[in-house]
Amino acid sequence: MSLDLSNYELRWPVPLFASEGERVLRHPNRWWEDQAVWLLTEAFAGTTVVADFEELPNRPAPSDDPWASTTPGWGERQGMDKRAWLTELVGRALELRRAVDPRPYWPQRQGRGLSHDGSTPRDSRRDFERIISNFADSGYLVEVFGEECVDDSAELPDASRVIEHRLGIPGLWPLSPVTWDEDTFFGLIEVFHDLVSRPRTRRYHSYSGCGWHHSEFHNGPARILYRSKVNELLREAGIEYELAAEGEDLGRLVAITDDARSALVHQALTGSAPDITARVRHAVALFRGRDAAAEGKRSAIVTLAGILEERRSLLKDQLGKDEGALFEIANRYDLRHRKADQRGDYDEAFLDWIFWWYLGTVELTNRLIASRTGD
Repeated sequence: MSLDLSNYELRWPVPLFASEGERVLRHPNRWWEDQAVWLLTEAFAGTTVVADFEELPNRPAPSDDPWASTTPGWGERQGMDKRAWLTELVGRALELRRAVDPRPYWPQRQGRGLSHDGSTPRDSRRDFERIISNFADSGYLVEVFGEECVDDSAELPDASRVIEHRLGIPGLWPLSPVTWDEDTFFGLIEVFHDLVSRPRTRRYHSYSGCGWHHSEFHNGPARILYRSKVNELLREAGIEYELAAEGEDLGRLVAITDDARSALVHQALTGSAPDITARVRHAVALFRGRDAAAEGKRSAIVTLAGILEERRSLLKDQLGKDEGALFEIANRYDLRHRKADQRGDYDEAFLDWIFWWYLGTVELTNRLIASRTGD
């Protein structure tokens, strides 16, 4: 029988849990059960899923075992061992309910409770501090900040200097949100994206109550989880930036776009030849940067226009004489050649329009080329 998933609530993004779960199952070793428990502890709300996993045997019970349990509640797990159970759980990750904040309680419904909507910058900064504190408690900063142990007298790295080396601002650790201006806050968001690294293994050091020690670090899963949590915080606070998930500006704050444009960026970045992809990455980074100005947007458009110029014969084959309209805008307006007779008296919103038009056309040519080569 199938597992009953009704009592499990997933806190992680589904693809992240599935990939980390598959990794645990794919590389069995004598510590795999400890790694599975750590994964379930991190990825799910509460302790129910860990308790269910730990109740299971290491090997399935024989089908003819007269002592096999028939107690209600065990039926779906009868004959299932830990590995088979985790395999099914990972395989059905899309069916899992997402953990959400509880519905408002009486004081909140009456407008008298504490606000947790992140409606002010200070709330957002304190929320960010809590996110980093949770990552630190789970060992995600051990790779760069080190970890104390009663049996190791080696001096740990100075966390404040680690941050200062990257951001150029001293005295930022321990975190103190009330002292941050906007640039410091946004800078820290980007810095910690590059610092977090998930420990896939932990062991408990009981001597003198030393505690958990973490190892086998990997920054890929950590950054996916970090972007998910921080971007959710920014959305709830009404801050119109998000951490980029791909491109030259990976892990940097960029202007939010709608889902369709985000999908277009992904398609353009993944559907090009390597030399074209590098130029598209650069154009996207120039255009969507938090501090992007008109000049940067013009440069982004010029980069895309150059790609289309190289593919002009392809476009002419498909569009006939209409392909000239693509380049007429780039040539007649104050974008590429910057001549005296070019038009420059247009609203900056025009730059946004032409960028997305050109990026969409680059993606179109990617698909045309792929269809010709049978890719």
